[in-house]
Amino acid sequence: MALLLWLGLSLLASVQSSAVKNCHPSCSCEVESFGMFDSFSLTRVDCRGFGPSTTMPIPIPLDTAYLDLSSNSMGPLSDTMLTGPGYTTLISLDLSNNHITKVSPNALSKLRYLEALDLSHNNLESLSPSCFSGLPLAEVDLSHNSFQEFDMDVFTAKVNREPVNIDLSHNKLVSVSTNLHGRILHIQSLNLSANRLLSVPRLARLPLRHLSLDGNPITHIKEGAFTELKDLVNLSLSGLHDLQEIEPHSFKGLQSLQVLDLSNNPKLKTLNPVVFTGLESLQELNLSGSGVASLPNNMLTHLPSIKSIRLGENIRCWRTQKQGQFHRQLGQLQHNEVLSCNVEGIVL
Repeated sequence: MALLLWLGLSLLASVQSSAVKNCHPSCSCEVESFGMFDSFSLTRVDCRGFGPSTTMPIPIPLDTAYLDLSSNSMGPLSDTMLTGPGYTTLISLDLSNNHITKVSPNALSKLRYLEALDLSHNNLESLSPSCFSGLPLAEVDLSHNSFQEFDMDVFTAKVNREPVNIDLSHNKLVSVSTNLHGRILHIQSLNLSANRLLSVPRLARLPLRHLSLDGNPITHIKEGAFTELKDLVNLSLSGLHDLQEIEPHSFKGLQSLQVLDLSNNPKLKTLNPVVFTGLESLQELNLSGSGVASLPNNMLTHLPSIKSIRLGENIRCWRTQKQGQFHRQLGQLQHNEVLSCNVEGIVL
């Protein structure tokens, strides 16, 4: 039965690929219809794993929207490798695992509708300041490369663009340059995890909503480190194994922050409540796996919106109301909000 099912699916895939005009014989092409009465369609093309002998550009159908060229050992990305019919309509392009060491300034210039670009698991150390110019990118994955520094000018915009998500995880970044003299893309999500950053990069005035600095050798977070990131909703500072101190007012200006992850930072032993000044919207605080063993009860005055705090391995604290005495003048029962935890002795 399983064999028959496999044969049936293989035959269906073969019929779908052969029905797509101009589908390369070594690629898998699939047409997806949508809209009322299937009035719209797009083509997904899977050309993974051709090997280093592949001649680029690979011919693809004219209406290709999603193209997977991963694992083809492409090497340096030249100006002519992503040109021709079909490439100008691409919305998503996967170039991961291709031993790419360089992206020429105009290699992506013809992809005027490209919204998602995956360049992860390559050997990139730098990018041309103009290589993304003119692209309406919404998501960029640059994880698992070899960046020692990163210049934000690669996202300098010459025209208005949509918000951009940038994944730079598992690189070897030393610093991030944020030259804001030009008009930059409206970056919403930035992942700089698992790099070699020694301090929080200056990202002021970027309209970020999500920022990850996990796994960097940061030892101290200084006052005002996140200044002007007023739109940030989620901040992850997990796995900073050398982090020893977070200075008071380090999170000043993060008025929209709802989730703060400080987990797995074993050298972080204490936290002054003033550290959390300005986090009026914070709802979730994760300190699990850190060296912080107890919390001051007056943290609620600095975190008026907090709902839960995690400590240790299985310790959770939450906001509760403690019933007070009847107030004679107001004529009503007063309640005081306190931190309650599932383990005693956590709140001082």
